[in-house]
Amino acid sequence: MLLPSVAFAGGMFGPPQTVSEKPGGLNTAIGYRWHEDKFKSHTDYIFKQNQVYSQVSYGAQNIWEIYGRVGIADLKIADAFRSANTSTIASKKDMEENWKFFCTLGAKAFYPFNNIFGIGAFIQGTYNFSNFTDESTIRSNGITYLADLKIENLWDVNFGAALQATVPLGIKLYLGPYISYSEAKASLSKDLPGIEWGKAKILMQNKSRAGGFAGADIPLAKGFRMNVEGQYAKRLSFGAAITYAY
Repeated sequence: MLLPSVAFAGGMFGPPQTVSEKPGGLNTAIGYRWHEDKFKSHTDYIFKQNQVYSQVSYGAQNIWEIYGRVGIADLKIADAFRSANTSTIASKKDMEENWKFFCTLGAKAFYPFNNIFGIGAFIQGTYNFSNFTDESTIRSNGITYLADLKIENLWDVNFGAALQATVPLGIKLYLGPYISYSEAKASLSKDLPGIEWGKAKILMQNKSRAGGFAGADIPLAKGFRMNVEGQYAKRLSFGAAITYAY
C-alpha cells in the first residue's frame, strides 16, 4: 500500500505495492506522522507538525492504486517571531497553532520483477484548507503591539519511486528517493522593524527538494497490516499506520 507523502502535510509514502485484493478492492488506513521540514524565505525556518489522518484506497491486480486522505495537523515554526533589531522584542519566539484540516489525493503503479522484487512509483498532492495563525505581544521602540502571524495556502506536490522486497512472513521492505515542492504565504498584521514578516505576503518554499525514505509493511491478522517508515530530507520524519484490506 502506498500511503501518500507529504513534503509537508500528508503522511508516509508506504510500500509501492497495493494491499487490496488482486481482483480489485478497497483498503483503509489510519495513521500518525511526525514531520519536520526546512522552509526558506529571506532566511530559513524549521516547520514541525503532528499529523493524524484517515485514508481510503482502491487498488487492483497488485499493480495500481488510487487514494484519498483527510486529516488534521498542527504547526510549529521555530523562531518565527525572532527580531534582528534590538529595539524590537517579542513575548515569544515560536509560532504554534492547533489542529487544521488537510486533504491528499494521489495514485501509484507497481511493476513486479518476480515474486520477491519489484519497483513502483507514485504522484500525489496535498492542500491545507485552513490558515495557520498565532499571535505574539511585540514591543518596538517603546510601544507594545499585538501582532498576528498567518501562514496560508500551504500545499505540496510529490513524486517518488521505490524498490520493494517481499521477505518471509509476507513483510514488505522498501527503499527509494523522492522529490517534492511545497509552498505557503506568510504575513504579519503589523510592519515592525527587525521582524521579517509584514503586511505584504512573503512566499515560503521548502528548501529540501529531494530526499530518501525506507520502511516496512508488516502483516498482522485478518486483513490488518502495520506500516512503519522514516524519511530524511535535511530533517528526519517518521510515522506508523494501521491498514485494513476488505
